[in-house]
This record gives sequence, C-alpha cells and structure tokens, in this order.
Amino acid sequence: MKKRIIIPVLALTVFVSTMSFKSDFFEIAKQIEIFTTMFKELNMNYVDEVTPAILMDKAIKGMLEDLDPYTVYWNEQEVEDARIKNSGTYTGIGASVQTLNDKIIVMEPYEGYPADEAGLKAGDEIIRIGNIDLSGFDDDAGELLKGAAGTKVEITFLRQGKRQTTTLTRKKMPVKAVPFHKLLDNNIGYIVLAKFNRTTTLETKAALEELKAEGAKKIILDLRGNPGGLLNEAISVVNLFVPKGEVITTTKSVIEKYNRTYITRSEPVDTEIPLVVLINGRSASASEIVSGGLQDLDRAVIVGARSFGKGLVQRPKKLTYGTQLKVTISRYYTPSGRCIQALDYWNRDENGDPIRLDPKEYNAFKTKGGRTVYDGGGILPDIEVETAKFSPITTALLKDNAIFDYATDYYYKNSMNDSSEFSFTDNDFQDFLRFLKLNDFSYETETEKEFAEALRRSEDDDLKKGIEGSYKQLMSAIDQAKTKALEDKKAEITSLLKDEILKRYFYREGLYNYQVKHNPEILEAIKVLNDAARYQRILK
Repeated sequence: MKKRIIIPVLALTVFVSTMSFKSDFFEIAKQIEIFTTMFKELNMNYVDEVTPAILMDKAIKGMLEDLDPYTVYWNEQEVEDARIKNSGTYTGIGASVQTLNDKIIVMEPYEGYPADEAGLKAGDEIIRIGNIDLSGFDDDAGELLKGAAGTKVEITFLRQGKRQTTTLTRKKMPVKAVPFHKLLDNNIGYIVLAKFNRTTTLETKAALEELKAEGAKKIILDLRGNPGGLLNEAISVVNLFVPKGEVITTTKSVIEKYNRTYITRSEPVDTEIPLVVLINGRSASASEIVSGGLQDLDRAVIVGARSFGKGLVQRPKKLTYGTQLKVTISRYYTPSGRCIQALDYWNRDENGDPIRLDPKEYNAFKTKGGRTVYDGGGILPDIEVETAKFSPITTALLKDNAIFDYATDYYYKNSMNDSSEFSFTDNDFQDFLRFLKLNDFSYETETEKEFAEALRRSEDDDLKKGIEGSYKQLMSAIDQAKTKALEDKKAEITSLLKDEILKRYFYREGLYNYQVKHNPEILEAIKVLNDAARYQRILK
C-alpha cells in the first residue's frame, strides 16, 4: 500500500505570506493549489511506486534550473556543510576529495593532517569506507568520511591498480584563509588569500602586519583561484588598504531592502604601501569585489587574467525542517559603477544558454583618479599575463581532470627531492600530449555543437546526403585546429601542469615556495613593484 503525502500547510502558508508582497496573492495561492493537488494525484495513482521526497527534490530543481546557477536548494546536510565552510574550522580527514564517475578520488591531502598521516595521496581511489563497499553505495559516499574528532575509520583504496588499506583518525582542523605568506627579495611581502570565511580579515591583517614588521615595503596579494565567500570580509580586506568611509560596492535589486551601499568602517593598516593584486579566471565573487574595489580606487595594480565574472549576491533563506534556499537577491557594482556579471541568465539565446555581452558593447567607466575601466564580465587586469588565462582547451583539460591524471602518472614515474631541481621541459609537454591520446582525451567545441545541429536539421530538409562529405572534411579541419590549440596554449597549460605536479611532492607549502621564484604572474608583479615609475604610471 502506498504512503499518502501530507502537505505541510503551515510551510505553504508561510511561503505564500512572505511572497505576497512581491506578486499577486491569488495567483501564488492558485499555482500552489494546482501543484499540491497534482502532487497528491500523482502519488496516489502513478503506475509504479514513487518516492515523495525524490519527486519533490526533482520539482524544486526543475523550478530553479532556469534561473541562475547560484540560486539553489540546500538540504539539511548541505546547510551544515555551508556553515562549516564559512566558520573557519571543520572536522574530517584533512583532504579534498571529488566524486568522479561514481568514484571517490583523493584530489589533495593536506600536509600533516589525518589523510596525509595515514599515507593517502592524490589520485588514490577510495573503494571502501569502514565496512561499506562503495561500489553498491547510492548515497553521497563523501559523507562517510565525516565524523566526530578522535574517531577512527578504515579506508580501502586503489593506487596504480593495487588495493591498499589504511586507518585514519579524524581531527578538528582550521580552514586557513591565508595558507601562505612570505617576505621576498627587495622587501616585497607576498600573501596568498585563498577564501573568504569568518577569519579572512583577521588572517590577512595578521600576515600584513607581520610582513611589515619584517621589513616589507611593497605587497603582493594573491587572489588567483579564490572562489569568493563572505561579502563583509571582502569589504574588510579592502579596508586594510584604503581609508575609512570609502564606498567599496553597492548592491542593486528590484527589492528595495536589498539596495545597499557598503563602505569601509575601520581604520586601515596602510594606505600608501605599493600593492599588486593577482587574479585569474577562477577568481570570483568576493575576490572580484576586492580586486575591482582596489582597481577603481586606484589603490592597486591588478595583474593576471580577467576574473570569472560573478556579480550576483546570494543570501540563505531558512525553510522548514532545517533546509534552506540560497537565493540571488541582487547584483553588486564596483565603486566606479561597473557590474562585473559575465553571463545574463535572464536573457538567453535560442539554445537556452545565458548571453555573454559582446566586447563591442562593453561600457566605459572612470576610476577615482580618472582612469578608464570597462564592464563586460569580470575584472580586466591592468597587466595581462598569458599563463594566467584559461582558454577553452585549458578549461576542457581541467574539467576532464587530464592535468590531474597526468600529474599522478608523472609522480609515480619520477622521483624528486628538491623543488629547485624541477623543470617541465618541451619533452615533458610532448609526453603530456601522448598521454592525452592514450587516454582518449576529447572535447566538443561550441562550433562543433552548432555544425552537428546544422547537420541534423539538414536531414529534415533532405540535404544531408549532399553535405555529409563536406561536413566530415570540416570536422577533420576542426580536429586539426584543436590539436594546434594545445600547442598554442602551451604556456598556460604548462603552468597548470607544473603546479599540479609540484603539489604531489611538496604539498601547498612547497608549491608556493617554488612559485615565488618561478611563476610568471608573480614575477610580473615583482617586476612592476620594483619599477616605481611604471607602477605610478599605471595608476595615473
């Protein structure tokens, strides 16, 4: 006998009452009544057994999927995960893991933490956690790795095809916003800012003051790969370098209460020290508030590649039973008035994809000192560096984990005791290209998708036979162009390969120590800081 669904009337009443200010009350009530009666009839009459929770989960996702990708529903566990992410501490195994093709892969064990102490390495495939075999486990297996501090868990994993077992003890660990800072040559302080959680400003301020005490006269703030986080922390980080009372960002919405202006509220640490900020295509959200604010106030030279372009602000809204809706409430704007949102999710093309603004339509704005800057998606650096960019081919390599898998292969074939002896040669790059072929790496360009759709339509028009030969020739030409793209983007691909390989041998600490001497973006930042006339010329 099927279980009948009892709709939580109180929850619906609250939903209707809170939404009525925005739309017609009757229309909302009408649509909810249609949905609830349909949900009941489906549950009671469908030919096969249906699960109410799964049906509702799919319905919610369907309702949200045509909005922006940042408006999402969180179940109880996801709410807790978000809380931990922003808190600055968590209890676990001390490694980043990723579920790939129903497999749990260790992406990076953190030095000195449980996974590392237990001997786990990047590339290991976890196949059993405790007494649970993951091959038949349908839920989120990553949850099995979590647990109270001090508890032990046995892990069985595959490494290079060989089955191994280890036991680790979970610990409570800090999530460092500033994982690395160091005084470089010529009194340049270098700070890596990796995330914006509740300890970000405190950690950044402490690193800045420590470096100044050690003699730093110039600063590099590295935001590359920083996906963002808490908005207030971004404002406070800018406040370390600019006076109290400066506008850093404004948020605008159709809902008046979300229209806000965020200004600096504290006394700064240093408003004069020369500053370079590093960004790339994976610097997003709060990272763009910091880099965009410092650029618009002519307070820093921005170096690297155009940032991601996330100019949408979210806020979590509590729902019933411990769940939440993380909903986009507004767009944010830099001090000059730029909206750096790259994709327009409210106006889509004929394929349903969000529209990206054409560069010809970018709008010009003025910084505080009168320099011209542009909107159009992301923060465009004052100095662009090729190795910081993420071209379509590079993005495809990252998405397919080709760079990660090659680094794993490289690690087990090569020994290395000192990062100073490391170099990635032309022969190594050719070996990487051979690795891609052996592992059948492929990706489909937007051009190929369009041509494939055109070929499909040609069949409807009785034209397919006449153009099929030309289509095959065209696809062959595109394949050759994609192969050439790997060579053309060698610099940016090689930079990512070197980073991933070095982490295998020397962890994050070793990677950062190598980068401050060899990374092209950091070297460019050092170069501009050591040339006072050029630095001032850029900002004027």
